[in-house]
Amino acid sequence: MDATSSWVRGACPYILRARPRLGRAQPPTGGITLSNHRRVPKRRILLAGAGAAALAAGALTVTTANAAPEAPTAKTLSSASAAKLASKLTSGLKGHAGSYYDAKARQLVVNVTDDAAKKKAEAAGAKARVVDHTLSQLASAKETLTEHDVTGTARAVDVKANKVVVTADSTVKGAKLTALKKQIKAQGGKAELKRTNGKFTTKIAGGDAIWGGSGRCSLGFNVTTKDGKPGFLTAGHCTTAISSWSDKQGGQEIAKSGDGKFPGNDYGIATYTGDTDHPSEVNLYDGGTQAISGAGEAQVGQKVTRSGSTTQVHDGTVKALDASVSYPEGTVNGLIQTDVCAEPGDSGGSLFAGDKALGLTSGGSGDCSSGGETYFQPVPAALDALGAKIG
Repeated sequence: MDATSSWVRGACPYILRARPRLGRAQPPTGGITLSNHRRVPKRRILLAGAGAAALAAGALTVTTANAAPEAPTAKTLSSASAAKLASKLTSGLKGHAGSYYDAKARQLVVNVTDDAAKKKAEAAGAKARVVDHTLSQLASAKETLTEHDVTGTARAVDVKANKVVVTADSTVKGAKLTALKKQIKAQGGKAELKRTNGKFTTKIAGGDAIWGGSGRCSLGFNVTTKDGKPGFLTAGHCTTAISSWSDKQGGQEIAKSGDGKFPGNDYGIATYTGDTDHPSEVNLYDGGTQAISGAGEAQVGQKVTRSGSTTQVHDGTVKALDASVSYPEGTVNGLIQTDVCAEPGDSGGSLFAGDKALGLTSGGSGDCSSGGETYFQPVPAALDALGAKIG
């Protein structure tokens, strides 16, 4: 199939994995594809000139108002520290509308809808930004749009824009596009439409390549299953389509697929059946690896890296969380949206930040020549559902 137009066709994915030292598989030549600063404002001094000419006194009298109180300076934070502060703040802060990490300024930005919340956020060390819509209002709008979803669209709350962004691919046109625009308009300014080239499809592939009888995917991360056996995570659209896996095309079986879910979610697990080395690390395709110590929650604005057997290693930024994508096979919810590129064969592959496993490549649009966007199944949710743990 044409890798520039979609990542997936049908129900099979490319499966990518977090390198379990299986040997290096080369990108396939065919097969079914699926996938899975701001500078702190300078002190503003309000100078209010009375400007009243006191002619009776024969002189010009000018009065100055007291300087307006400055907001506390936002703390300089690492991405991990910002995530902890965001969790602490937003769990008990009324009037908040989401948060994101400003990687350039190294600050946590918290959206708020009233002055009381603004003061609390600033006092805690965050930069507060007053917006129009609460997070619950945007979540409700996204839910309504998802209930009437159109195949070929994705929906996510963009905290920076303070809106639900509905992205439509090239298949959405004519009556479908007209209906979609009507749905968005009904949200009264809480949603906006964007277009993307290509088509939203699932994609199979993660670090090293893994092969099945009907396609190729990538291994995501090596794990210990709920039964205490070694295994690996990959995309659900991979494990629901392929039952037996090898580290090379036509090779001996190394693992069997187990539980998984797709659509709805996009996670799956396979248990090793052979004597295969399975370190907790990701292939960086430069002769090195990245050790993975555990799972982490992605954060908007966070810098992330993806490893896959087709396009190898690419970097990008988390754009939104809890995204919903309507693939031809069905809708998947709760995804991480990024601007990292991917192509067929990258499905199931690893999304990580440092030594933390964040996501499994699900699908997206575009490619690594023209650019695109990719969606990932969060690893923590997959581990919880499957009763597995990293390593």
